[in-house]
Amino acid sequence: MIAQELIDKIELFAPKQLAEEGDPTGLQIGDPKQPVHRVMTALDVRPEVVQEAIDNQVNFIWAHHEVMFFPAKNLDLSQPQNRMYADLIQHHIVVYASHTNMDSAQGGMNDWLAEALGIQDVVPLVPNVDKKTGLGRIGQLEQPISVQEYAVKIRDLFHVQAVRVIAKDVTKPIQKIAVLGGDGGRWWRVAQQAGADAYVTADVYYHVGHDILASNFIVIDPDHHMEAIANEKMVDKVKEWFGDTVDVVATKINTDPYKYI
Repeated sequence: MIAQELIDKIELFAPKQLAEEGDPTGLQIGDPKQPVHRVMTALDVRPEVVQEAIDNQVNFIWAHHEVMFFPAKNLDLSQPQNRMYADLIQHHIVVYASHTNMDSAQGGMNDWLAEALGIQDVVPLVPNVDKKTGLGRIGQLEQPISVQEYAVKIRDLFHVQAVRVIAKDVTKPIQKIAVLGGDGGRWWRVAQQAGADAYVTADVYYHVGHDILASNFIVIDPDHHMEAIANEKMVDKVKEWFGDTVDVVATKINTDPYKYI
């Protein structure tokens, strides 16, 4: 197949119009007319992921996060980020990113997270006009669980050493849960107003944490890298669309920049 055939399937699944304003989702690097024989899925496109793709003769990287969060100001190849761009072009690797559009899509990132977190009967937390798509999800756990117990489950689920918990009482039982993958701190009031007992998201700012605590709300922050759960889910989507006609693998590189000591 050619790259455009995969792009077309991705955009039917996660339409670009679902992306948040200013989000540079879509084709990042490469020629959409290029033949594709092997696809790799990844949360982040980092130099080590690109080298993995080169080593595995990958022609197409389908990523969640965009390649150029900070646009290049020059093409000085002594800079690792610029060298990565050059490596992608030199090895004819197409890169496509589905970011906030995949967050909002039905059956996308936030549905995957909700399922993993045991949240049932979900609806969008920040719904679009159609009420079927939108950022985040909110629903119910099958049984109440304490904040402490749920935080431990989340820690183990996402394979992190620790999670950050904002709560006055970690023994409090919770059952109605909201989740928003990635940087969702600005939506905590929406989660609280929607009746959530607790909100799972990442990158919560220090002073926002104070406001959350003062409002007697609960937030569990397991790290932005929780979205890596999408890597295997994206593999499943490519297999669903193309069967055995194209090889597809998930990256094995852990791109979480944080270590907890």
